[in-house]
Amino acid sequence: MNIPADLKYTKDHEWVKVEGDIATVGITDYAQGELGDIVYVDVDTLDDEVARDEVFGTVEAVKTVSDLFMPLSGEVSEFNEELEDEPEVVNKDPYGKGWMIKIKISDASEIDDLLSADQYKESLSA
Repeated sequence: MNIPADLKYTKDHEWVKVEGDIATVGITDYAQGELGDIVYVDVDTLDDEVARDEVFGTVEAVKTVSDLFMPLSGEVSEFNEELEDEPEVVNKDPYGKGWMIKIKISDASEIDDLLSADQYKESLSA
């Protein structure tokens, strides 16, 4: 299982890459593996302010639909439009081309509440 050390994580299996006041968000390799073949990613919160832990969208796999939770409070400033035509990219490259949204972070102190790669790895085996 791939858990890059340079990213932050949530207990809900989202990954976060923070660059200044922008955070790129996707689901982890573990999450895409558990979901199976992803057939649709729905994000209807573009340009909305969304609080941490609120739902920003859903990911639909062959077997199930799962909510996607905001790892940090902020404005959903961008959606990966490539996922509209190729949602399976999330399965193939969850940490690269399979990113889902970008957030303009409104409360940088929340970054401290995210999990490190080691903490996320521990949470999976708990």
